Amino acid sequence: MLEFNNSTPLTLGVELELMIVNRRDYNLTRGSDDLLLLIDRQAHGYDIKPEITQGMIEIGTAIHHGSASMLQELQAIRQLLVQSAEKLNLGLAGGGSHPFQHWSEQQIYPKERYQLVSELYGYLAKQFTVYGQHIHIGCPDGDSAIRLSHYLARYIPHFIALSASSPFYQGMDTLFQTSRLTSVNAFPLSGCMPGVENWEQFNDYFQGMARLGIVASMKDFYWDIRPKPEYGTVEIRICDTPLDIVTPTLLAAYAQMLARCCLEEAWQDIRPERYLTYSYNRFQACRFGFDGVLVDGTAGTQSSLQEDLLHTLGSLQTHAAALDCEAELAALRERTLKRQSDSQWLREIYRESGSLSEVVRRQSACWMHDQRH
Repeated sequence: MLEFNNSTPLTLGVELELMIVNRRDYNLTRGSDDLLLLIDRQAHGYDIKPEITQGMIEIGTAIHHGSASMLQELQAIRQLLVQSAEKLNLGLAGGGSHPFQHWSEQQIYPKERYQLVSELYGYLAKQFTVYGQHIHIGCPDGDSAIRLSHYLARYIPHFIALSASSPFYQGMDTLFQTSRLTSVNAFPLSGCMPGVENWEQFNDYFQGMARLGIVASMKDFYWDIRPKPEYGTVEIRICDTPLDIVTPTLLAAYAQMLARCCLEEAWQDIRPERYLTYSYNRFQACRFGFDGVLVDGTAGTQSSLQEDLLHTLGSLQTHAAALDCEAELAALRERTLKRQSDSQWLREIYRESGSLSEVVRRQSACWMHDQRH
């Protein structure tokens, strides 16, 4: 039986997957071992570890009560990473996908779990060289985690549009705002959590899947949102890794505001019809970003994603004030009004330069040194 380790409600943590690139043509390079070796020579206490292929590295924050302290920690982690990467003549970059790497050239990191994933999923494991941000939100108990997971599903398109940073893939402009999620979709246990209503029902579902030999742990579910019982959190897994260090904290603040709304109002409207338009709305956000069309299946109405996001942000003012993140709310509103996205910026660089290597160079300068020019 899965035990849910209750945590302080509304606490936050994020994980960011980053690209490791050479500084010649800015392709991915197998630099994770060298980078980790150099980093670990210093006493730091940060969560920095390898990911599924050797052109990736993952960082994770401690538990925070708000996004301001989270930003301070991320900046400190970045300073450590940048110092080590520059000694090795490596670049680090955000973004949901590398614009021109070829999946066949990637190497699975020699860790038992990643080797098992490679054996099970074949070439999909190497194609999983994509980069996301995960957001953890503390929950007081398992029942609250189930309710919050269902509640947040309605807002998944917002997180997609706000974080979209993967317009290029395998050397092509995909015409999507985020191409990363097509790689995630290929896994058989992707998508969304089933319509369980409480932690007991979720446990029954998990035990049934385990008895069938389909899953061994929660890590086997590649859902957009999933409970994380060992941490006592709900984990949002839909976001591309943003290009800068500030945006991850704004996304975390948005998740925290939504979570407070859900828990304070004791929301429990868990109905199958809420998921009728889930895949359609998710696609609209991936393809068109802020210009996507969202369909409310229960009300039978349509609205633009931008309009829906602005309406939602407007409804969260009280929660922003309670959480001391009114500045983050204002920043999210400004970005939404301007339709400001990383994907748009990356396309502008490519139009100006005609070079995907230059695109990645600018991505790297943005993440490592806050340079967008």
